[in-house]
Amino acid sequence: MNLPPSSPKHRVIAARTLRSVKAIAASERTGAADTLLGMALTFIAGAINAGGFLAVGQYTSHMSGIVSSMADNLALGSVAIVAMGLAAFIPFVSGAACSAILINWGRRHRLGSRYALPLMLEAILLCIFGGLGWMVHPSPGFVAAAVPLLCFVMGLQNATVTKISGARMRTTHVTGIVTDIGIELGKLLYWNRNPHLGNIVLADRGKLRLLILLLSSFFIGGITGAIGFNYFGFLFALPFALLLLLLAGPPLADDVFDHAGHPHRS
Repeated sequence: MNLPPSSPKHRVIAARTLRSVKAIAASERTGAADTLLGMALTFIAGAINAGGFLAVGQYTSHMSGIVSSMADNLALGSVAIVAMGLAAFIPFVSGAACSAILINWGRRHRLGSRYALPLMLEAILLCIFGGLGWMVHPSPGFVAAAVPLLCFVMGLQNATVTKISGARMRTTHVTGIVTDIGIELGKLLYWNRNPHLGNIVLADRGKLRLLILLLSSFFIGGITGAIGFNYFGFLFALPFALLLLLLAGPPLADDVFDHAGHPHRS
């Protein structure tokens, strides 16, 4: 059976779609690309954080709570619990450091996929988490390994979007997002009763919209992750890995073709 050839209109739409996807994680940044990437990663962070709690019994992005718990238990002499906190804290920091290493390595080598590198690593780690969880859960050894793994992923992702956006966005630091929303709402509600005083208070409405989008993405991701991990188990991590592959794949493919000396199609 011969399939009808695609029309020029369909090819144009497909090419534009591919360019749009490639731009999300490309090295040349735009405000729209930053927003789309931030929303996607915040959605994934919310899903993995909530789903990880159901799967292994611990939130893996809540560094404020983890550090506070470490301080409390150190004062109480509960060294074992402090060690558990370190097993989450150190991987989170290591993930952030790994993101910085990958991005700066890509920048120094002039790679268009410098931001896609940590996203690809995150996708691989989520595949490992989902696959191992499906095969060996409820092994205590898996739970002991899953918490550091997910904390590493959260640190990796948070640092990546921080680097990309110039520290305008975070994906796991919801406390900071909510604080910034409160600041902008305060500025929005402020009544500049006497305009002659100068220093007029104006809210950054664009920033406020972005923050609300990020908070909403995290919340919706949390609902999605909680439902998905509850019904489908650890394999529900794989769709999020697939989304990351979709974002990271095109820039990485371009660099592979360029390195091989073959022209690629945009």
